[in-house]
Amino acid sequence: MTSLNAESLRKQLAGKMIGHRLYYYDEIGSTNDEAFRLGEEGAPEGTVLIAESQTSGKGRMQRVWYSPAGANIYTSMILRPLAGRMQATQIPIAAGVAAAETLNEFCPGKAWIKWPNDVLIGGKKVCGILAQMKMSGQAVDFVVVGIGINVNLAREQFPQDIQEIATALAIEAGREISRPELIIRLYENMTKWYRELIQNGFASVRERWLNRSEMIDKTVSIVFHNEAVSGKAVGLDEDGSLILLTANNQKMSVSAGDATILKEVNTYAAGN
Repeated sequence: MTSLNAESLRKQLAGKMIGHRLYYYDEIGSTNDEAFRLGEEGAPEGTVLIAESQTSGKGRMQRVWYSPAGANIYTSMILRPLAGRMQATQIPIAAGVAAAETLNEFCPGKAWIKWPNDVLIGGKKVCGILAQMKMSGQAVDFVVVGIGINVNLAREQFPQDIQEIATALAIEAGREISRPELIIRLYENMTKWYRELIQNGFASVRERWLNRSEMIDKTVSIVFHNEAVSGKAVGLDEDGSLILLTANNQKMSVSAGDATILKEVNTYAAGN
């Protein structure tokens, strides 16, 4: 696998909102951890970090993100929205939209968003998103958005325990993918949807998310801290929570958890 050319990326990203300052690492523990540290030191909005490999790649809920060298994208972005907590919680939704849109440019029509933070192709995970925020009182100091994309891995290169649930863009597209091109388009699409969120609010971001959702109008089970709830996924709340219509025709918002799409049952009536 060919390593990324950091200087070439810097030239292409010069003057861009996201990517104008780029930190490149052959190996790092976690791009999100380092981005959080840089954010605390005052790194400007739009600073990005890219690593060829991570020794402690971070997934949601303290999980490890499989991060071999030279094949994938591991990147984190520092954002400084002049916003309260509510709008900051919408940023991961915008990131999911941006990631899915980017992947669909390379694998047209195949990428779908799974709440809360995955992008799937053919029902298998190809991309994960992890957002973390730093608050100062009621104000948001900064948000770190980490995105990991499986790009040029072959099926047999995945660990045995995730071969049936994970995939890579090259597998689905049937060709090797240019990682530099993918990175540039990811940052450009993230800029577009982040600006849309900050300037015009959540409505169009939510609409696009719903249009590309793997889960809307399907029956799902969500497990959090060993407790499960189930219902038909019918929308997104203002804070990015998933809205479920339960078996007793009540709506509830779920803010976190592991979601599984269940076999459809005709239990749910139309909600008001």
